[in-house]
Amino acid sequence: MPTISMFYGILIRMFFNDIKQHNLPHIHAEYQGQNAVYSIIDGDLISGNLPIKKHKLVVAWIEIYQEDLMADWELAVNGKKPFPIKGLNQ
Repeated sequence: MPTISMFYGILIRMFFNDIKQHNLPHIHAEYQGQNAVYSIIDGDLISGNLPIKKHKLVVAWIEIYQEDLMADWELAVNGKKPFPIKGLNQ
């Protein structure tokens, strides 16, 4: 699963062809061993958890880069490598 962004210690990843577990467009966020899955469409938490401050950063990042994330989602579900997306601290 490629890492598409990194900011404030949070890794953001997107699986190739990851539509079996969650049909809606989503990303995986990891911070210090904690994992969460977020909807790209609305930033809602689908599963898992992160510390509240990191959760808020991920939700804000999704809102800022939603169009880029949707483009990456289309690539990933078609088995292509998604492009890197800037983090919040870049």
